Amino acid sequence: MNESKQLRLGQVARKLNVGRNTIISYLHDKGYDVDSNPNTKINHDLFKILENAFEDSAVEKKVASNIKIGIEEKGNFIQETKKVEEKKIEEKKIEEKKETGGIKIIKKIKLDNISKKRVASSDQSKKKRRPRKRIISNKNKPKIGSQNPPESKEEIDKKNKEIQNKIKSTLAKLSGTKDSDTKRSKYRKEKRSQHAEAIEEEKIKQEEDSKTLKVTEYISANDLAKLMDVTVNDVISKYLEIGMFVSINQRLDAETISIIAEEFGYTVEFTTSDDEEIVVIEEEDKEEDLSPRAPIVTIMGHVDHGKTSLLDYIRKSRVTEGEAGGITQHIGAYDVETKSGQKIAFLDTPGHEAFTAMRARGAKITDIVIIVIAADSTVMPQTKEAINHSKVADVPIVFAINKIDTPNANINKVKEDLSNNNILVEDWGGKFQCQEVSAKTGKGVEELLEKVLLEAELLELKANENKKAIGTVVESELDKGRGYLTTIMVQGGTLNKGDIILAGAQHGKVKALFDHRGKEKQSVGPATPILMLGLNGAPQAGDKFNVFDTDKEARELATKREQLIREQKLRTKKHVTLDEIGRRLALGNFKELNIVLKGDVDGSIEALSDSMEKLSTDEISVNIIHRAVGQITESDVLLASASDAIIIGFQVRPSVNARTLAEKEGIDIRMYSIIYEAITEIKSAMEGMLEPTEEEKITGNVEVREVYKISKIGTIAGCYVTNGSIIRKNKIRLIRDGIVIFTGKIKQLKRFKEDANEVKNGYECGISIEDYNDIKVGDTIESFEIKEIKRKL
Repeated sequence: MNESKQLRLGQVARKLNVGRNTIISYLHDKGYDVDSNPNTKINHDLFKILENAFEDSAVEKKVASNIKIGIEEKGNFIQETKKVEEKKIEEKKIEEKKETGGIKIIKKIKLDNISKKRVASSDQSKKKRRPRKRIISNKNKPKIGSQNPPESKEEIDKKNKEIQNKIKSTLAKLSGTKDSDTKRSKYRKEKRSQHAEAIEEEKIKQEEDSKTLKVTEYISANDLAKLMDVTVNDVISKYLEIGMFVSINQRLDAETISIIAEEFGYTVEFTTSDDEEIVVIEEEDKEEDLSPRAPIVTIMGHVDHGKTSLLDYIRKSRVTEGEAGGITQHIGAYDVETKSGQKIAFLDTPGHEAFTAMRARGAKITDIVIIVIAADSTVMPQTKEAINHSKVADVPIVFAINKIDTPNANINKVKEDLSNNNILVEDWGGKFQCQEVSAKTGKGVEELLEKVLLEAELLELKANENKKAIGTVVESELDKGRGYLTTIMVQGGTLNKGDIILAGAQHGKVKALFDHRGKEKQSVGPATPILMLGLNGAPQAGDKFNVFDTDKEARELATKREQLIREQKLRTKKHVTLDEIGRRLALGNFKELNIVLKGDVDGSIEALSDSMEKLSTDEISVNIIHRAVGQITESDVLLASASDAIIIGFQVRPSVNARTLAEKEGIDIRMYSIIYEAITEIKSAMEGMLEPTEEEKITGNVEVREVYKISKIGTIAGCYVTNGSIIRKNKIRLIRDGIVIFTGKIKQLKRFKEDANEVKNGYECGISIEDYNDIKVGDTIESFEIKEIKRKL
């Protein structure tokens, strides 16, 4: 190549029979940076380096360029290519000999002989002999001065195979279409490999993300279970292990969510805004701003042990008479003033087992707990639960042993049961105060209040009245005439009429404040339960409330919280997976019961929802697709129609339009006022949905004593009933030598010439079997019936 003339990169690649990328990679390894543009100039020095490096490729191209591959020329091309490959193998062997220490002289030879042999060898190459003969003769002749013995047949075959492979490779490179095909296939292979790697990386990332739960604080235990793809019972069991008692729909704080998530191998990422954090942080009150406040006392205990009756006597009212079924079904909040002039705020919680979450909330916002136990009963499950809730909340407990005036009262038995649960009352040498009372006569009630006030005095309860009000939502409901009513417990500051308030995802301006007797108030101080009107929706029981300066601040935060709740619902929405479909197919009779739940107050809805979802089994799933406070509306009916659901109304009724639409759509609306009646009926409905189990009952055996074959009729068996009776509608088995030959139905059953529905033990009869005639003397016909047995949950 002329030194003054420079070649382009593309030209060099064609001359040396290698790719541009190969040249660029080689030069880069040698320390030269060359642009990948085909028009890049390559100087003389670089070309020499490349020429030395890719000499073999250039030779192969030169050999191939001098031949035309056709039917006859192809053999000559293969021969020439073999020469090139042989030359390479010979050069490789010489290099190996040099590496092992040079050539060893076996015997003395004359130089004349060597030169003669070389001349002869050159003469032989000039003659156009068949390459095959020359290759064989050369390989079989031992080389002069060689250390290695003659090569074996296996080695020769191996080398021939290598040569053949290289020939194929060269042919592929020289063929234009094959070359492009090879490049395309290589490109496709690389693309597939890259795609597979990308999918694998995505899978790894998804697995990592799947172990991270993105949640908002205060999600329910049920939602947490769905996110972790475990049953809610597993989550509740874990909480029990750490000493916490939660219900299905009870909302959890950040710390407890993190603890349980770690137990199941998940990490938690809380999606909360900075603005929301400002609401949670409360400024510490200065000591000089604090003043004594009334104690908040929660009354707890088992159902029908007299909690509300005791509070009735304290309030001098008749609350129980207004409760459906005589049991409390939502938290009642009351403000009471004792004879000594001291105030006490009372919370009355339900004792029914469905209201676990309400009792837990009552224990959280209280200062002191009164646990009521009936003297004619014992320490019941909900009593134990109330004790545990109080212990977890770390609040003082005062025991009230009620119904001491009943004939079966046994006070010592109650105290003994308490001691068996690690509770020792004061007169038994323990630390827990106890008072015997009668809610009917009022005996011991004043002493009970004195003990409550003594506990409150020890706690030194104080609060700051001169700040914006903070507190907790106790209950919420929808009043048709007035709107959303919210029972709240003010725990600090003063709430005034006209304040801007935020509770959960609901906000509004305080329009009116009412005490438990319906008297309107202008403002309320700490430790005061109050009924508030003004929120734009029903907040969840247990939500914290705060007061803001402007409506804009409260509305913005409410919108953000509502968005977080919506996102959380979308995340916890469980779609049917292939595994779940497989499980349902395996069961064969999986069913779903969809429910739209409406109620008068949020707490009752929560309790009902908890209880109904607990009824779910492997075969029947109970889905609460919608729950809300307020009357049953047309939109509820349309939702039920679209989801094939039933509507349950608790203490609420459907509107006229909703009732008309429900009749038109054929939607079942059930209304209840007592919670355990609703739960019992739903359970019965679920049991009706279960596939019944089948049980076989043998009704009789018949011995075949004679066989009659009648044309156009078939085989008639003359039989004798040995035990039981044979009934025409029952199924039969034909048994021969203890083996069941046929199972089917009776075609005809006759007694003499008359058709019979039943033939009893000890009588003869004639039987023909439907679609079967192979009856023999000595066979036994067994009659049986299948009974369906209703299953229980």
